[in-house]
Amino acid sequence: MEENRAIILSESQRTISKLQLLSVFFEDEIIYKIYLRTQVIHKLFENNTDLDVNKLELFHVQYSLTIIELLRKIKIANERNVLILHDEIQLNTDLIDKLNSNVFTEQSYNLEKQRQALKVNQSLRRLFQLLSEEKDESPFSKNINAFSARFAADFFFDIPFSLVEKLTDYNPAEVYRNAYATIHRRLLGILNKVEFRSEFYCGLTAGSLILEVYSITGLDRYFVFVPSRNLFLFLDMAELSGIDLHNNISKKAKIVQEIADKNDQLQSTASVVKTQIPPDIKRLISDYHNKIDDVNFLQNLSDVDIEANILKAMLNTDSL
Repeated sequence: MEENRAIILSESQRTISKLQLLSVFFEDEIIYKIYLRTQVIHKLFENNTDLDVNKLELFHVQYSLTIIELLRKIKIANERNVLILHDEIQLNTDLIDKLNSNVFTEQSYNLEKQRQALKVNQSLRRLFQLLSEEKDESPFSKNINAFSARFAADFFFDIPFSLVEKLTDYNPAEVYRNAYATIHRRLLGILNKVEFRSEFYCGLTAGSLILEVYSITGLDRYFVFVPSRNLFLFLDMAELSGIDLHNNISKKAKIVQEIADKNDQLQSTASVVKTQIPPDIKRLISDYHNKIDDVNFLQNLSDVDIEANILKAMLNTDSL
């Protein structure tokens, strides 16, 4: 008899340990209270040898094991959903790594902007000399188109084709032209006065068309260089008023940031999903706690079988 009592009490303690682990996992107040109340019931039988210890076993079979089964099913479902979220996070992380390996940094972009401006300035100085001497030679520095080919996809700003047409429209009477380049007459004169000093301001793209915008040093004047047409024209910056030209973050870098932000959101969601309990189940668990917390419950343990079967039907764990 004593051996049977010891076995039941030992098994009861293992059941309580399972409840404790689940209360730690879910970090839910009601589940923790159920764990504590179950301990109280266990102690009641442990400290009172005159009570029928078989009723403790019946209590666990009908009540404790039912709630443990329910919570385990919720835990498994939650962990499955969390795994899906973590898989998405990992895929996003792999994509970030792939994009980062191909993203030109802002530092390299700023360095190449200076080199490109130097090439354009040297080309314009050479163009002035050739036009003055009426020589028919190319004025352009070597690899002058390499800059836009390298950075346009990441750093240049998208504009509509209609704006490109507007920015590149000119009166033939107002330009100098040879076989290699076309430039506004007044633009060439102003650049000559400032000793052909200009700085790269920004890049524009419309499909495969590329435009480079330059600011004339010391003047609030701008011009556009169209590499595909070797065209240099004055630019009224008001034409670009609808474009945010202050963001120098590359397009790929923006995508990387967006994906990183998404991963942060997914990580937060995973933390919530891991321990969440559906509202209807939460209500049943609360009702369960109220039932076993009732003083009359301990006084009517003889009715445990009937009451517990009703609870088990209510929980319906197969629906999870």
